[in-house]
Amino acid sequence: MKYRDILEGVGLSLRDLSAGTLEVRTPIDGSLLGRVAVDDVASIDSKVGAARAAFLVWRAVPAPARGELVRRFAALVRENKTALGRLVSLEAGKITSEGLGEVQEVIDICDFAVGLSRQLYGLTIASERPGHHMLERWHPLGPVAVITAFNFPMAVWAWNAMLALVCGDSVVWKPSEKTPLSALALHRLLEQTMTSAENVPAGLSQVVIGGRETAEQLVEHRDIPLISATGSTAMGRAVGPRVAARFGRTLLELGGNNAAIVTPFADLGLATRAIVFAAVGTAGQRCTTLRRLFVHRDVYQDVLQRLKRAYATLPVGDPLKSGTLVGPLIDGAGFDKMQAALAAARQAGARVTGGERYSPSETTGGYYVKPAIVELPSPIDIANQETFAPILYAFPYQAFDEGVALQNAVAQGLSSAVFTNNLLEAETFLSVLGSDCGIANVNAGPSGAEIGGAFGGEKETGGGRESGSDAWKAYMRRQTQTVNFSPSLQLAQGVRFDVE
Repeated sequence: MKYRDILEGVGLSLRDLSAGTLEVRTPIDGSLLGRVAVDDVASIDSKVGAARAAFLVWRAVPAPARGELVRRFAALVRENKTALGRLVSLEAGKITSEGLGEVQEVIDICDFAVGLSRQLYGLTIASERPGHHMLERWHPLGPVAVITAFNFPMAVWAWNAMLALVCGDSVVWKPSEKTPLSALALHRLLEQTMTSAENVPAGLSQVVIGGRETAEQLVEHRDIPLISATGSTAMGRAVGPRVAARFGRTLLELGGNNAAIVTPFADLGLATRAIVFAAVGTAGQRCTTLRRLFVHRDVYQDVLQRLKRAYATLPVGDPLKSGTLVGPLIDGAGFDKMQAALAAARQAGARVTGGERYSPSETTGGYYVKPAIVELPSPIDIANQETFAPILYAFPYQAFDEGVALQNAVAQGLSSAVFTNNLLEAETFLSVLGSDCGIANVNAGPSGAEIGGAFGGEKETGGGRESGSDAWKAYMRRQTQTVNFSPSLQLAQGVRFDVE
């Protein structure tokens, strides 16, 4: 089998790759990587039950001991970083550095979680009653279901799972049916870690493989108090109400139609480099991909010419090949959506540079495209929708507040950027008068978040927060506690209720 060395390098055997009916193909050339087994209703229910039983044990393990499990897992991931990165490139189509970068994100969030395991801080609260004190404590929540997308087949699970584990929760992972091998390979390392560690209950972390029906079973399962789901806004609209109907919690990371503003005060060389990576990295298949660009009229033509020169030199091809910067789209459906969006733009009078299908000399098959720049005088409907492909819509603007308003005038609110060396513009952009997104950057593109900050967005992006800062609180339940250490019963707000 082609690519067998990559699959064997992460411990995937011929048995793993021929165990079921779900076909897995590489976007590099469309060749079959294997057929994996799909969990049925009974299997999923059994795994959720095991996760529930594991939680009842794991919640009582001291948090620093839970962090030790994560530390050992991170060490094993470090040992296998190159092999795992190559698998990400093979299965998701990311270029080599991005595949390795994704595995590094797994390592980074593990390091963060290990430190967090000694910092699950609560509060002490002043009481109005003499002889009383109040506390706020955080307790483990329960089994957490993590539903991930194809574009980050390892990192997003780790963002959720590593925090959930140190918070005392068990985890059930439903990866994208387009990238199950990355999940199986990475989770196998966690299983090895759990088997060799002490005080780790069976069933603490599990993988379920399947499509929409599998996700729906998890969404509706009453033994799962938190559903963390990454995907489209349409997916979020389906998940949110169904979880709410059973009074469960959701952590939703949905669509992003991200924008950047280039002002006359920008370093245009820096801005160009940042824009190109943000717009074409991962072949435009990141939720933080730059899709809309607003450039001040005084520098619009200069910026567009710089971008076109850069785009003309971009190496498009096999992501496993050294020097490639743009790999393939995930599949034919992604290609069709890109072409439909470009057709709509042309019909609206846009000038389109690039966007055509491309055939690299080193491979046959796969859906490779030349990244597209779409020039328009003002936004159109298709530009207000997220198309998961390397399409950059470029528009001129005149006044800074106009540029901010144009950026904010979409339903999504994930990531944003401004390029300027003007302090007033930068600070306005970061203020309540500026970007309405969950992420706002100055002189850095919207794509490529670090794990130290909470990741997520507003509006139709779902409002969820993962990874750093205090995102750990989503995986725990808050309890307010009052202790009366006086000999009398005293009521709050001066209420008197005298009983003999």
